[in-house]
Amino acid sequence: MDWFSIIVPLVSVVALCIFFAFRPQESQDLLARIRYIVGDRFSLYYAALGLGIFIFTMYLGFSRYGKIRFGNLEKPQYSDFQWGALIFTSTMAADILFYSLTEWALYANEPYIEELGGIQRWASTYPLFHWGPIAWSFYIALAVAFGFMFHVRGSHKQKYSEACRPLLGDKVDGIPGKIIDLLAIFSLIAGTATTFSVTTPLLSSAFSTVFGIPDSTALAIAILIVIAVLYTVVLYIGMKAISKLALICSYLFFALLAYVLFFGGETIYILETGFSALGNLVQNYIGMATWMDPLRETNFPQNWTVYYWAYWMVWCVATPFFIGTISKGRTIRNMVFGGYFWGLAGTFLSFIILGNYGLAQQLKHGLDISGYIANGGHYAEIIIRVFDGLPLPALGLILLVITMIAFYATTFDSLAMVISYYSYKKLPIEQEPGKKIRVFWSMVFILLPIALLFSQNSIYSLQSVSIIAAFPIGIVILMICASLMKQLREADKQKSK
Repeated sequence: MDWFSIIVPLVSVVALCIFFAFRPQESQDLLARIRYIVGDRFSLYYAALGLGIFIFTMYLGFSRYGKIRFGNLEKPQYSDFQWGALIFTSTMAADILFYSLTEWALYANEPYIEELGGIQRWASTYPLFHWGPIAWSFYIALAVAFGFMFHVRGSHKQKYSEACRPLLGDKVDGIPGKIIDLLAIFSLIAGTATTFSVTTPLLSSAFSTVFGIPDSTALAIAILIVIAVLYTVVLYIGMKAISKLALICSYLFFALLAYVLFFGGETIYILETGFSALGNLVQNYIGMATWMDPLRETNFPQNWTVYYWAYWMVWCVATPFFIGTISKGRTIRNMVFGGYFWGLAGTFLSFIILGNYGLAQQLKHGLDISGYIANGGHYAEIIIRVFDGLPLPALGLILLVITMIAFYATTFDSLAMVISYYSYKKLPIEQEPGKKIRVFWSMVFILLPIALLFSQNSIYSLQSVSIIAAFPIGIVILMICASLMKQLREADKQKSK
């Protein structure tokens, strides 16, 4: 056991829980100050890193290295659909549903959107940008690196630091390696805490509306505990249970999308707006990826683009490990373009259908969703009002709650499985971590979100947690990509001899 990687994060999480729960105002002020330093002063760092990683994945897919196969299997370990379902459900927690329903409304209140041409055209485009190719490139680049590490190099040390060994050598066994691994664990905990804290109030409000139970922090915490129990049980069983839950989650997700698309009365508007948004995205992609607002006239890139790249960076601490693990038998080219296909298909469908249905309620039916949010209204309440426009809204909310819980369980199963590997100094890829360790990390994951609920942090403060945690992780991501290129060149030289 690697006790250093177990005890230090545990003590740190407990300390942060105490600080957030008992010093809510001080914690918000501190987060805001640090966010300004790393998110505003260094916003170019996040933007350049995101675009650079995307270009790097394109190079991997189209270069001669794309033919390299992970492992000696004649065909992939999972079918394409199973593989795609595992990728999407293990990387997209319940926040995909929350943001699909609300993100366009957050942009609708931004002066920059009005300057560009208005809500109809741009509030439906920016969600596709922030959940699009650059976002997925963080996962895909590292998934290739970890897949190579597991299935080609045959590493039995499944940690972030091990992916840097070609660059750092034996230093990864010392203090530099421990620092890298601790940064990875802290970033992962920050990402999960942000996700839980943003979306749990929606779960509790929907549950309260359907079953008539008063909405409260206690209800939200009870739901968190139920979710934790569910994903702990599945995690205890192992990978077979996780893969089955991933398929169930995919079916629930498609059922929710079909319910809104075909029974919400806005099918044509949803599809036409989505088609237009895709065209707008393709036409303006480079400009959107490089716009930094140097005069800080609107701070739109700093408030949103920087946040999202940071959010994906902290999540890519664990999910690429999982993707790399389940990709035995696939080539690098298949991983790159297959990963983009399944990832973008799921996220774009979600934002186009759920987001544009909400947009229709505002622009066609007068439900002032963006105004309600701008005036301090609760996100969960306005989402429930959006569902009131659907037939059998209670049924729709039940489907939403079940799908969100399934997303939670599937995603955090994969995250807890990955972080459990960090508890060992060495562990073969074919061997799963001990069940007690998996249960331990399942419990740790739930502590910080509960503390953040008690502190009643705003979405801005919750975003700050991810932005701060992602700053050092970006450097590690660059080191892993450099290490991968070094290994690919060496493998190519050996093949040509």
